Amino acid sequence: MKDKETFMSRAIQLAKNGLGMTSPNPMVGCVIERNGFIISEGWHYKKGMDHAEAIAINRIKNKSLFLDSTLYVTLEPCVHFGETSPCVDLIIKNHIPRIVVGIQDPHDKVKGLGIQKLKEYGIEVIENVLKNKCRFLNKRFFTFHEKNRPYIILKWAQSHDGFIGSENKKNIWISGTYARQLNHKWRAEEDSILVGRKTVLNDNPKLNVREWFGSNPIRIFIDKKLKISDSHFILDGTQKTIVFTEKKKENQKNIEYIQISFEGKIINHILNFLYKKNILSLIVEGGKKTLESFIKENVWDECRIFVCDVTLKKGLKAPRIGGEVFKKMNIGSDLLFIKKIFY
Repeated sequence: MKDKETFMSRAIQLAKNGLGMTSPNPMVGCVIERNGFIISEGWHYKKGMDHAEAIAINRIKNKSLFLDSTLYVTLEPCVHFGETSPCVDLIIKNHIPRIVVGIQDPHDKVKGLGIQKLKEYGIEVIENVLKNKCRFLNKRFFTFHEKNRPYIILKWAQSHDGFIGSENKKNIWISGTYARQLNHKWRAEEDSILVGRKTVLNDNPKLNVREWFGSNPIRIFIDKKLKISDSHFILDGTQKTIVFTEKKKENQKNIEYIQISFEGKIINHILNFLYKKNILSLIVEGGKKTLESFIKENVWDECRIFVCDVTLKKGLKAPRIGGEVFKKMNIGSDLLFIKKIFY
């Protein structure tokens, strides 16, 4: 018979299929095992659709198979009513005798209550199988519910000699084709993307997903005095956009103007708003001042730096950041460093 880690690994693999689709829900995978063989499996496809456990359970027509089966799930089954019915009730109804849970759900409406209810109905519950991997799988979800803010990814590309832009502020490509494609893949995986006013003025970015399949992130930028004109792509109304400003302005199609105080810690004002909007993750793409403001406040979870095969000799110096190098890989002619704080 295969061990518990093998079946939980498969559940984690399934859960990853929901990346970029499930927010603000977590990614969850489920496997149902009987006599050492997988008899059903499922994952949470998208917010509003059935949860992983419901998909796996409902695929089995012969309900007698449940009587000596084990259900593996990466995250504690929900016990509350939301857009779907509680998975705990479905498990109880189908008389599944054993549940293996990767990690407890940090959501205030669950937080051990699902496991408690299963035990009350005489179901054997085995907890914390591949706990760290299940936690890392939902790093966005855990950060959101434990720190009351989105999971924050800082990202930039720099030349081999440490510059992120030219001296004259002219828009130049530093990273290669494959790095740019990967960047669009990342955009499709996260809820939102943020830049500062100078980046909008200098680069006129679209901040959408063009070189990958997936949904566009919510565009966010900071424009204290509302100096960005409607001619810029970021205000074209083609995707949801949030503008943080000290001015008052009426919302437009797909554009929401949020008036905040620019006194004190601006980043906290922005993150508090995003938390209230149920935005689980944020990519910060620049510019230098905006990136450094997150670094200075030590409000970030992951940093992705492309070191490119380009020498500029002078220009805008790249931000300096600490953190553990979690991963290092070649992306075409560029070298990608991923640093992390997430635990």
